[in-house]
Amino acid sequence: MYETIRVEKLERKVIVSLNRPDAVNAMNPQMIEELAHCFENLKEDTTLQLLVLRGEGRVFSAGGDIRAMAGGNEELISPDIMNTVKRLVLAFYDLPMITVGVVHGAAAGLGYSLALSCDIVIAEQSSKLAMNFIGIGLIPDGGGHFFMKQRVGPVKAKQMIWQGEMLNGEQALALGLIDYNVEDGTADAAADQVIGKFLGAPILAMIASKKILHDATRAELEQVLDAEAAGQMRMRQTKDHEEGLRAFLGKRAPHFLGN
Repeated sequence: MYETIRVEKLERKVIVSLNRPDAVNAMNPQMIEELAHCFENLKEDTTLQLLVLRGEGRVFSAGGDIRAMAGGNEELISPDIMNTVKRLVLAFYDLPMITVGVVHGAAAGLGYSLALSCDIVIAEQSSKLAMNFIGIGLIPDGGGHFFMKQRVGPVKAKQMIWQGEMLNGEQALALGLIDYNVEDGTADAAADQVIGKFLGAPILAMIASKKILHDATRAELEQVLDAEAAGQMRMRQTKDHEEGLRAFLGKRAPHFLGN
């Protein structure tokens, strides 16, 4: 049914795998649309109580395709694609199930925003976690501002977004961005242990508590997604964004001028 993701239902849980390993699971328009469609449909499946989100291949997700962006692919940041990102994030936030993100390798940009939106985040020690939009003159999207704020508070979230620093599993755990830092190669096994505990617990009560908390903050998330979309469209037109792309492709430090 899907080309860029894989969906496996196993009794009460579902595993959704980002499945563009040859492209380091970069989130192109097709993947974003397929994820939105997938989560919208999973919401209606009352047999499922737990979702695992993971990536195939060497990484969880390297985020957006910067090379395609530098090549002038306007589809990567457009009103249509930002609306699809909004659908994806809200559908995921509304899922009546516990969500567990399993990160290995890189989780960057939009991929990192999606990982942070999970109820539980497990990352391997050598993972490279980065809200690195600032490096190419953009702002976080996919609810990145909202989920960073939920995890670390508004002041720290603001500073971390500005810095765009790459973190390993230990550093991310110390900051409260993830919930488990595990040895390399053990993320899936660690996830199985966490999942087993949830499935052996009164999970209906847990899901009910999740719904209460998410319903109380959903309007804020929707507002943030709208603001991110508008801001991203503005940033796409700046000279600093153009310089960030050139510097990335040229493997050099960018020279930003604030315009």
